[in-house]
Amino acid sequence: MEKRSFLIFLISIFFITSCKEHHEQKQEEVAFVVTSPIQKDTVIYREYVCQIQSHQHIELRALEKGYLQNIYVNEGQFVKKGQLMFRIMPLIYQAETEKSEAEVNFAKIEYQNTKKLADSNIVSKNELALAKAKLDKAQAELSLAKAHLSFTEIRAPFDGIMDRFQVRLGSLIDEGELLSTLADNSKMWVYFNVPESEYLDYITRKKSDNNTEVKLQMANHQIFDQKGIVETIEADFNNETGNIAFRATFSNPKRILRHGETGNILMPVPLKKAIIIPQKSTFDVLDKKFVYVVDSNNVLRARQITIAQEMPHVYVVASGLSQNDKILAEGLGKVKNNERIKYAFVPFDKELLDLNNLHAE
Repeated sequence: MEKRSFLIFLISIFFITSCKEHHEQKQEEVAFVVTSPIQKDTVIYREYVCQIQSHQHIELRALEKGYLQNIYVNEGQFVKKGQLMFRIMPLIYQAETEKSEAEVNFAKIEYQNTKKLADSNIVSKNELALAKAKLDKAQAELSLAKAHLSFTEIRAPFDGIMDRFQVRLGSLIDEGELLSTLADNSKMWVYFNVPESEYLDYITRKKSDNNTEVKLQMANHQIFDQKGIVETIEADFNNETGNIAFRATFSNPKRILRHGETGNILMPVPLKKAIIIPQKSTFDVLDKKFVYVVDSNNVLRARQITIAQEMPHVYVVASGLSQNDKILAEGLGKVKNNERIKYAFVPFDKELLDLNNLHAE
């Protein structure tokens, strides 16, 4: 009797334990989160590597030969239009100017005397014309001498920033020798190359004369605080690359951008009825992207998709999904293809909100 009671006791413990384990196993069964793609109008940004240039960037060269007598500015200094920057020793050109002035005075006196004689019919009109020609020649030579003298002073043709000096004080300068460069950075021209197919999309999409606004991502991955306007497209395609050059103009009031910088142009591309899914709902096999689609029997089916654009936390899908499909949103590493699951459906709008909140945190 005692053995029977003990046996019943063991069976009861085993039954209770089994029920408890089965209940715990039931509790451990995961209800996966499933969502559906959303279809909405959106804007994506295409990136293009760009070169940033000042809208005015010139070389400062000597127009006369001589010793560099004075440098009135410094490298990197902001100069105003008309400000004196360099002076080449002007002694020779000053002497030539004074000589020409003396010759003008002599020719003027000679002309005046000849004119008095001509008025009294003492000399012919031809001699008067000859005297006048000598005066005109002397005045022309004076103008030329003054021009050469003025060339010994190099002044800023516009407001801008000085670059590195290529010469030093006291250097013997040849005519045409490079002294420095000057850049007006108040407005920047940003050049970027666009493939032929994307150029055609742009021209087809651009239905009005309004210029397209673009953004500039600088080398530190920050977005420049001014928006640019696409103003110019070059006439010809590059036959070697198949690209055509665009030019966007950016205002640069704080002089942050400098000539020669690089970055990326972000050009907006509006998409109508784009299919959007969370990035976390995808997985990679080799170089292809897949999602798990839940069929009518709650079975997971791996499906290949193609991505049109990557955005923060989401993908824009080019093909492979519709807004009516149900896809596994998370827990992809815990399942396998053709597996039946239990799930809770969460609208993607809420999923997207959670992603944005996570990013903000």
